[in-house]
Amino acid sequence: MTQRLDTKSPIMFPATMTEMFTTMGSTLASFMFAWAIIRQYCPYELRRFFEKYTQKITGYFYPYIRISFHEFAGDRLERSEAYSAVEAYLSANSSKSAKKLKAEMGKDSRKLVLSMDEYERVTDDFCGVKVWWLLSKSVSAARQNSYYPEQEKRFYKLTFHKKHRDIITEKYLEHVLSEGKEIRVRNRQRKLYTNSPGFKWPSYKQTMWSHIVFEHPASFETLAMDPQKKKEIIEDLMTFSKNKDYYAKIGKVWKRGYLLHGPPGTGKSTMIAAMANLLDYDIYDLELTAVKDNTELRKLLIETTSKSIIVIEDIDCSLDLTGQRKKKSEKSSDDENDKLSKEIAKKEAKEEIGSKVTLSGLLNFIDGLWSACGGERLIVFTTNYVEKLDPALIRRGRMDKHIELSYCTFEAFRVLAKIYLSLEMHPMFDTIQTLIGETKITPADVAENLMPKSSLDVAEKLTPQSSLDVAENLMPKSSLDVAENCLSSLIQALEVVKEEAAKEEAAKKEEAAKKEAAKKEEAAKKEKEAKEEVAKKEKEAKEDAAEKEETAKKENAARKKAGIKENGPTKEDAFQFLVDKETENVLS
Repeated sequence: MTQRLDTKSPIMFPATMTEMFTTMGSTLASFMFAWAIIRQYCPYELRRFFEKYTQKITGYFYPYIRISFHEFAGDRLERSEAYSAVEAYLSANSSKSAKKLKAEMGKDSRKLVLSMDEYERVTDDFCGVKVWWLLSKSVSAARQNSYYPEQEKRFYKLTFHKKHRDIITEKYLEHVLSEGKEIRVRNRQRKLYTNSPGFKWPSYKQTMWSHIVFEHPASFETLAMDPQKKKEIIEDLMTFSKNKDYYAKIGKVWKRGYLLHGPPGTGKSTMIAAMANLLDYDIYDLELTAVKDNTELRKLLIETTSKSIIVIEDIDCSLDLTGQRKKKSEKSSDDENDKLSKEIAKKEAKEEIGSKVTLSGLLNFIDGLWSACGGERLIVFTTNYVEKLDPALIRRGRMDKHIELSYCTFEAFRVLAKIYLSLEMHPMFDTIQTLIGETKITPADVAENLMPKSSLDVAEKLTPQSSLDVAENLMPKSSLDVAENCLSSLIQALEVVKEEAAKEEAAKKEEAAKKEAAKKEEAAKKEKEAKEEVAKKEKEAKEDAAEKEETAKKENAARKKAGIKENGPTKEDAFQFLVDKETENVLS
């Protein structure tokens, strides 16, 4: 081995790089051995003292700052929002540069997610500042004789130079969190929630909402309604979703109410699904009959998230629940002899306690103080009879936009024909336009008639005479033939509806005429009875007067016979009496 001798110092230096690394490795090995001995035999307090000041000295000379984002902070059982946002941000922006990746289907994701693997380091640039991200984990040793595995705690570690502290803490972290949340929203699986029925006993972490994945295919393109009205609704929704700062400026909660009203089958539920798909919102379908009281209603509101639509369908049937229950209870309690009815009445009486959602509670739910929790929410009511609703419930400010979904118009039919049959014009359209103007038919009924029937349905409707006819009927038909068959089916349906409407109108007129005739007959009968009653009373009065006159005559005759009159004897009577007396004496 060749060595170089320094004449000014007795120290010998290695002549080659290999010897230098050999010496360094030996020194490090000796240091690690000594450190292991110190850690084993050095008292804990002294070791902590050295570690404390060693970290201080290292931190004084170390020019970098580290920030950790733990998956579970403290004793919280829920995943940290900051950790999830960082994970989404790095998955989208840094997965292309990482060498070790892990693929998984996220709980709320609709596609495969690639993210950094453990102990992988990636770099990121922000406004010319370079930062480093590291995914690490800490493992806590399992207890002896324990069946539980070692507990792993993952965390992201952000490293940057201390001279960039201000730009990182004030701008970069906010950028990472906001972008990560937006990425999570874009990649999440949208959900349809419904409120769980209230339990009569407390449960640990009882969930107020249960959900399924929302995969409704409805869109505004497939809605059968006037194109101008459709455009107006879309613009209103998009304006709402982009006006967070404007709502804050005017001092209003970032929410908006929609009232959808119209006959059944006009597309109210489909409209809600189209709104959710347009804005990429979740849907909370609130069943008021399952809510115990106003307090539970408030808790349900608190547990809803932003970017959601809160729906109460058939709101006219969901109010006055207490009155409905009382009527049922009274009806059941009327039958004293039926034991089953008594049991039902007792059960309903128990359920009635604490199961009262009032109109006031619902109004506070819509726009009270508690409605300000969260933001970017739509509240949608549907009803078939808008005139039954309390004006306080649907006034402007609560239900900001009223949308009437009425019977199918010709413009709505053209939309359906284009969607279902790919037709924009056809000679049958004129006939259909005339019939639609004369009838009331819902878009759902029109769509049902425009759907091409299967070959099996065609075979069932036809009655072929031979197997050859069956084969001919089952042959695939051209799209034009299918369209014409569907349009013919629609025309027949419209004519049937028109005939039924005419029959119904005639029946109504006949019923009205019968009612009018019955009314007149009843009036004539009453008039006849009144005349008979008057005649009867007159007859009775005459008979009574005649009877009194006859009685008076008899009394007068009796008085005459007795020689006494009611007003005493007159001169004529006295003279006649004397004449009679004298005649009697002469005869005797």
